[in-house]
Amino acid sequence: MASSRRQRRLLSLFFLFPAGAIFASPAEDFHALLDEHWATAEHEQIFFRSDPDAFRMNGELPSFNDEAYARREAYNKSILRRLADIDPSKLTGQDRISYKIFLYERQTERDSYAQLDRFFPINALFGYHTYFADAPANMAFLTNTNYDNYLVSLADFPRYNAEHIALLRDAAMRGYTQYCDSMQDYEKTIAKHVLAEATDSKWFGPFLRFPGAISTENRVDYTARGTALIRDRVIPEYRKLLEFYEKEYAPRCRKNAGISSIEGGAEHYAWLVRYFTTTDMTPAEIHQLGITELARIRQEMELIIDKIGFDGDFAEFLDYLRNEPQYFAKSALELLSRTALIAKTAEGELPRFFTVLPRTPYNIKSSGGRGAYYVASTGDGNTPGTYFIGTDNLQAEPLYGLTALTLHEGVPGHHLQAALALEVDLPRFRRSLYHAAYGEGWGLYAERLGLEMGMYGDPIDDFGRLTYEAWRAARLVVDTGIHIFGWTRERAIRFMLDNTALTEPEVVAQIDRYITWPAQATAYKIGEIRIRALRAKAEKALGAKFDIRRFHDTVVGNGSLPIAVLDEIVDEWIGGY
Repeated sequence: MASSRRQRRLLSLFFLFPAGAIFASPAEDFHALLDEHWATAEHEQIFFRSDPDAFRMNGELPSFNDEAYARREAYNKSILRRLADIDPSKLTGQDRISYKIFLYERQTERDSYAQLDRFFPINALFGYHTYFADAPANMAFLTNTNYDNYLVSLADFPRYNAEHIALLRDAAMRGYTQYCDSMQDYEKTIAKHVLAEATDSKWFGPFLRFPGAISTENRVDYTARGTALIRDRVIPEYRKLLEFYEKEYAPRCRKNAGISSIEGGAEHYAWLVRYFTTTDMTPAEIHQLGITELARIRQEMELIIDKIGFDGDFAEFLDYLRNEPQYFAKSALELLSRTALIAKTAEGELPRFFTVLPRTPYNIKSSGGRGAYYVASTGDGNTPGTYFIGTDNLQAEPLYGLTALTLHEGVPGHHLQAALALEVDLPRFRRSLYHAAYGEGWGLYAERLGLEMGMYGDPIDDFGRLTYEAWRAARLVVDTGIHIFGWTRERAIRFMLDNTALTEPEVVAQIDRYITWPAQATAYKIGEIRIRALRAKAEKALGAKFDIRRFHDTVVGNGSLPIAVLDEIVDEWIGGY
């Protein structure tokens, strides 16, 4: 009997695992799951927690109807179930880190489907329509395939626009709209693309600079087809969006600044804080942290005022900076030139602080009304990173803040970190991840690193650095103040003017940003404080063995990370000495 049972068991195993079968390891199962998930993300053209500024067209555009949301939600749940079947204790090295991050992202994505984010595809800074207009300038057009996919994107815009208008109409009927005063003149961001001639549009740019690999015949064909699509499909859709915004959306704008004034808004804001900071901090804790940080920074600012020998109090010094002509560029060219000099000087200091530097270059361009921000390259060697800076309102870009701003957006800030993430050997989902607390925290840390780099030779520039730090601390106060504690827009503007040297145009634009993009701005200071704390921990633990270059390599060498995972990685690095 025992022999018979044993034979039946062996027979059953043979059918389950026939001769020649290859047994996958947990690592192989995990890699296969990652590859499948990435292929699905590419098909959907939706990359969860990627930088919104990095939107680029690539053939058929993403779908934003109810069916698409339900499909993506169901798929994410299936990934979580399959991920649970993989034993993370059997993974090592980067696989172990990737598992933690991938699980964290899928759990966060699962929770996101219950949130209100989908109802706010536009805010005071940008919208789906501005990203669509700006995308061609950030794309590579080197092959016929690039142009073929671009034409598909242009042709698909009517469907894409209709889905967003339907979403915005639904949002407006539910009361999920942006605050009235923060969206003043927003229709201009749409109207400027309603043009009489397709050749005057941003979408026509790729047809003005064909690469040599494109034949003359194809150039003529692409130009004709592209012109027709822009004229007959894209521009008319912007006209529809403009009419909808002016007649339906804007009249239903929100009357209270805080997101907590809408149904479920307070709970949504608390979730957004967790999403952007990747911590469990509460809005109340963040509010108090901002007040504490502002007090510390204020003391450092007062020391510089004394050092300069200014005859007046803090408020008078801020007024002096805001109104002194020498602290503002006289032309766009001057602002761009000064920015380029700072950027090039910073590049020369990098080898003292990093052993691994990115190969991808970056350029500096005017942003056309949006202020300063960074867009990463595609990571395939076909595009550079781009540091955009506002040149249309020179009063909004004071020179005393330019050094800190450039270190933040360029190197050693966003460009260095983002370019390295795209170049290191990591799973593809990690290369495009963007955790605001980590990325913006690193950018703010980079501003402070400028002290050690010798970038703040003029005390006024150092004061500019501090006013940027105060700005990020004040964000913690005003963002939570607006969305949880009932602050008005006017109170938030006044608070920012009283506690930073930002000019009034800068402050107004920033407050409208916080009102219409809740919680995102809380990430900066949270992330920077954590990175500084990790450095202090490493310096104390390692003493004379502490190597600033290796520490920085560790922080930026693993792509974008949730704060808790960054903590673990640095702890392991310390323990490895």
